[in-house]
Amino acid sequence: RHSSEAQSFGAETNQTNTMQPNSNNLHSPTGSSDNPSASPCAHAARLPGEGSCHHSGDVHIQLSSALGEAGENPSSRHTRSGSQNRSHGHSHSEARGPEDANLDSEEHSSSSVSELRYLFQWLHKSLPYILILGVKLIMQHIIGISLGIGLLTTFMYANKSIVNQVFLRERCSKLQCVWLLVFLTGSSLLLYYTFYSQSLYYSLIFLNPTVDFMSFWEVLWIVGITDFILKFLFMSFKCFILLLPSFMMSFKSKGYWYMLLEELCQYYRMIVPVPVWFRYLIGNRELDGVLGWSLGVLLGLLYLILKLLSFFGHLRNFRRVLQLFCSRPHYGVAASKRQCSEADDICSICQAEFQKPLLLLCQHIFCEECISLWFNREKTCPLCRTVISDHINKWKDGATSMRLQIY
Repeated sequence: RHSSEAQSFGAETNQTNTMQPNSNNLHSPTGSSDNPSASPCAHAARLPGEGSCHHSGDVHIQLSSALGEAGENPSSRHTRSGSQNRSHGHSHSEARGPEDANLDSEEHSSSSVSELRYLFQWLHKSLPYILILGVKLIMQHIIGISLGIGLLTTFMYANKSIVNQVFLRERCSKLQCVWLLVFLTGSSLLLYYTFYSQSLYYSLIFLNPTVDFMSFWEVLWIVGITDFILKFLFMSFKCFILLLPSFMMSFKSKGYWYMLLEELCQYYRMIVPVPVWFRYLIGNRELDGVLGWSLGVLLGLLYLILKLLSFFGHLRNFRRVLQLFCSRPHYGVAASKRQCSEADDICSICQAEFQKPLLLLCQHIFCEECISLWFNREKTCPLCRTVISDHINKWKDGATSMRLQIY
């Protein structure tokens, strides 16, 4: 054991002696060396990018790259690193551009979704309170709401029934027409009798009902009731025309009368609300003195100007309808028996024998009443699509406009 320890101690002593010259070379200046055999390794250590020269049992450390970096200008190194960082950041931003846009759009959509979710949550929490307030408002105006629903239902029923009876032509039910006439007249009289104290019928002849015009809801009440009553009145006229026998008025003439009555109804309904709204606009109690009076007059004049513009715009349409009513344009001439036999004596619309056959400009033959109904909605021939009429005869089917004239 003692001999082995002595041998190991001797080996460590030799290794220490071997490393001492190399450490001297490490601390010596560059280019000078006492050991000639070490010069190749020192020369190799000066070359940049070259590895250290290894010998068995020797340890060499390369310091040329570290010394070179230490010898450089610190400012230049800082500038170079900054430019590298900027170029890297720029390339990184260019590479990430579309992804950033997608991220922005996703964030925007997510924010919109979150806002909608918040709105739905607010509505869900506020729904009981909204229902409570809605029930309160309905109870306050239960009479007006119920009456409005009743008037609308009555109008829709009567309008649909009249259109069906007009479509049946000579096969229309006289009993049904009488029932519609009595029903519309009775509904109007019952309404005016119920609210007799308000004198709502005055507005039909441009007089002032005995209602407080300073309340917006009262004005809306007067205008709405008057509009429905005027519809019922002109629909009653259409029922009366339906009751006329064919020898007194032909089906074609009835169509023109329906059209004229509907245009007169719309024209009259447009004029009736003017005095009511004008009185409401000029009666401004929110502002006293000259300012309130001036503001009311200004609003009333603006309203009258707008109504005059719409009045003249509708007047052109009314003149055209009146011209059609007086001229009664023909779509063709009466067809001969030979021409009807060539068409197999069958109307293409009703699929029955011709009744007063009419030959169009395109040489197609139809029943006069059938083609008159067709041209109420179309301008072209049902078979070849040749343009026959330059206008559409609206309201010749007995229909009444559903638009509510409020202003």
